Amino acid sequence: MDRSNWFFHPILVFVFSIFALGSSLILYIYWYMAASTGLKALVQRFNLDSDQILTAQTWVVILVLSILVAIILLGMFIIFVYSQKMVQLYRFQRNFINNFTHELKTPVASLRLYLETFKKHELQRDDHLKYIEYMLSDVQRLSDNISRILNLARIESKSYTGEFTWLNPMEVIDRFLKKNQPLFANSRVQVDFPPEQMLLCRINPTLFEILLINILTNAIKYNKSEIPRIDIVAKVQKGKFILLFKDNGIGFDPSERKKIFKKFYQIDRSDDMTPKGSGIGLYLVQNIAKVHKGHISASSFGLGQGSVFTLALPLQK
Repeated sequence: MDRSNWFFHPILVFVFSIFALGSSLILYIYWYMAASTGLKALVQRFNLDSDQILTAQTWVVILVLSILVAIILLGMFIIFVYSQKMVQLYRFQRNFINNFTHELKTPVASLRLYLETFKKHELQRDDHLKYIEYMLSDVQRLSDNISRILNLARIESKSYTGEFTWLNPMEVIDRFLKKNQPLFANSRVQVDFPPEQMLLCRINPTLFEILLINILTNAIKYNKSEIPRIDIVAKVQKGKFILLFKDNGIGFDPSERKKIFKKFYQIDRSDDMTPKGSGIGLYLVQNIAKVHKGHISASSFGLGQGSVFTLALPLQK
């Protein structure tokens, strides 16, 4: 838990609310029994206007009790909101477990089928190579899913020990695309960078590549076009390095633009055959952007209209 928000912890809020409630009752009884008696004696001794003095005391009691009741209501409201968020998170987590289990079981079942085929049948060399390619693809799929979970756990626990260095992000992206060229063999990736200039950002190469792989593979995975297209546009704006990732994919409803970065959140696609993900890819992307002191946002004109992801990183001053 973030130490800066420790005072919003629901248990502490609940204890404080109960304390405020108990204090209000005790103070009310005390004021009623002691203060009221004392004021009456004071009025009789100095022959004062009892209505004026007792009325003022009444307003003080009402004011204090109102403040205490407001604190109690605020505490209960915070607890209610927290409980609702916990219920929502539990639902997202349950969906994540179901989908992630499917993501693991599918390639495992596929690998088992290929291995059983090798065991039972004599295959030609070409068939061997074809099935081996399928198996390597399934192994890569398993490896990617496991890596996402491990990297997410390390980033959330702030135990990622990778080093940050001042690098030109355009050069990092160029190297990444060349190194992972087979991943984009059946798609078109267009890069539009500004004229060669010395732009440096504080980057962790390993984390930055994880961010790139998640954004780019999502653009290909959630795409019904014959040839998935991704345009990577870079520009400098107000002392920040801006990266735009534009695709021709299935897009999303504009109302979902903030929700898609939530942990375990998945857009409801039950009405089509679009594959479901694990619900942590974009959450991981957002956390990596934060680690780099940057920000990422998403936009879309609607279903079937493609998506645009905008990454902003601070430049070296």
